[in-house]
Amino acid sequence: MEDCLFCKIAAGEIPSKKAYEDDEVLAFYDIAPQAPVHVLVIPKKHVSDVYAAQGESDAFLAKLLRTAAKVAGELGLAENGFRLVTNCGADAQQSVRHLHVHILGGRPLEGKMG
Repeated sequence: MEDCLFCKIAAGEIPSKKAYEDDEVLAFYDIAPQAPVHVLVIPKKHVSDVYAAQGESDAFLAKLLRTAAKVAGELGLAENGFRLVTNCGADAQQSVRHLHVHILGGRPLEGKMG
């Protein structure tokens, strides 16, 4: 997508501090971290959000989650735990309309989620 910030990051047009990259997925550090470790995992293919991803293959979504788990492990978060978050739409405060998963960790996180 032409004006998508994350598409530009994935294409290398905007620099980022990468945590992981392959042909389909990019993980990079958030520029406004909400935890000591805050990494975003995005598909390089533009999909606006998890709802729009219903048209994608199961493998597409599995790749995103598996990559998030792998990156969290590589960053040393597996032993004490981490949170994965994806927001969908304006009411959820999705600030960039490109599917992404936040990896948050490095300290005890506030709020119970279930």
